Amino acid sequence: MTSLAYLQKTRVSSLADPRLFREFAYFGGAWTAGSSSRAIDVTNPADGSRVGSVPALAAADAARAVEVAHRAFRSWSAMPASVRAGLLRRWFDLIVAARDDLARLMVEEQGKPISEALGEIDYAASFVEFYAEEAKRLNVESVTSHLPDAEMRVTRQPVGVAALVTPWNFPSAMLTRKAAAALAAGCTLVAHPSSETPFSALALAELAERAGFPAGVFNVVTGHAPEIVGALTASPLVRALSFTGSTEIGRLLYGQCAPTIKRLIMELGGHAPFIAFADCDLDRAVERAISAKFATSGQDCLAANRFYIERPIYDRFVAAFAAKVKRLRVGPGLSDSDIGPLMNAGAVAKQNMHVADALARGARLICGGDIHPAGPLFFQPTVLADVTDDAAVFREETFGPVAAFAPFDGEDEVIGKANATETGLVAYLHTSDAARISRMSAVLEFGMLAVNRTKITGAPIPFGGVKQAGLGREGSRHGMEAYTDLKYVCRDIA
Repeated sequence: MTSLAYLQKTRVSSLADPRLFREFAYFGGAWTAGSSSRAIDVTNPADGSRVGSVPALAAADAARAVEVAHRAFRSWSAMPASVRAGLLRRWFDLIVAARDDLARLMVEEQGKPISEALGEIDYAASFVEFYAEEAKRLNVESVTSHLPDAEMRVTRQPVGVAALVTPWNFPSAMLTRKAAAALAAGCTLVAHPSSETPFSALALAELAERAGFPAGVFNVVTGHAPEIVGALTASPLVRALSFTGSTEIGRLLYGQCAPTIKRLIMELGGHAPFIAFADCDLDRAVERAISAKFATSGQDCLAANRFYIERPIYDRFVAAFAAKVKRLRVGPGLSDSDIGPLMNAGAVAKQNMHVADALARGARLICGGDIHPAGPLFFQPTVLADVTDDAAVFREETFGPVAAFAPFDGEDEVIGKANATETGLVAYLHTSDAARISRMSAVLEFGMLAVNRTKITGAPIPFGGVKQAGLGREGSRHGMEAYTDLKYVCRDIA
């Protein structure tokens, strides 16, 4: 039986490895419901069915998790890097072996198509593998002395306990991208997954326990975000906070961390422009545009949100794009669909609002524009043409399957339109003009630029944005260094 056929015939309660489905929090090396008698139900967004529940821990439980992580820090940070690397490698091997079950859990709680869930597990595992290798490479830096009879060196040392706050749209990959970097650097961690998708994180904690991470090194606290994250930001024992989520929440956490001056790594909102010039390979650009818009049903900070197409090819581009959109399959994740459900009713309401607002301002509805018959959380893949600059869909992140198009007439015009956002995470550029690529790369105000392609992410690259799209970078060597402080030692050798 193929892995896909297997996944379609099983339920969470009958995974190949049932122990991966955990309905407890995990800290101090123990699975626990904490001090709270409250629970949070987790439902499948495709049909509203109950997947399970997790403890709604209290702030005091989060504080205890921080304390056990703090106690574990000294021995973990003193452990030879090669030993930490070996534990990460074992965690990677276990994730790869559990790929099908982890993907199934993700589909059940998050709703994304099974092919995307399997891809996310591969992506999640790649960070663990990468940082297992990088753990051994935090080298000592020699400094040429400017003082007589002095020897100087600079080392990188782990900052301490790291709090990791992860989102619902990539519940596995966002945890491993943060956790593997922190662990490789020598930090211990307390992770708080979204209450809508906690089971992916808990399954990864189960595998981390099996890999042999010492008690207190890897902790997962479940509960309502204001209570749990508030305790993490308030604790002076937490020295770094890594958060992936909206810019609005990022601002709030920024303020909460100010009294204790924590290290902040934040991957916040996006508002990606997709720019196609008339000299592009139109067929290829349309194909790439579909991928840039509809991955994770558009619920992706990298999703193209504004499509600017040069006027000579505008009508042809929109028509070709819409023809492909009409062929996208909408349905539950295990049906091998292209578009799954949105996460909640609020997400659906936002799609409806953006469509209605654009139409009221003169846009044309090419296809879609309403809730899909598959269920109340499914939204039709939608194409809007002739969208005006003042439309909500061009001013804020849609985070759903609505593609909005407008024509442009020149390079300077589209640069101004593209840069008219405070969330400069990624931009997409399609042109065959090498000189234009160089010019645009220099002036587009985004942390990442995809030229004539869509996929650019991966463990070796520094992921992050500029302006209010975030702070710092995740992935790459820079992602591990974010969890370290530089220590300078000057030794008298006279």
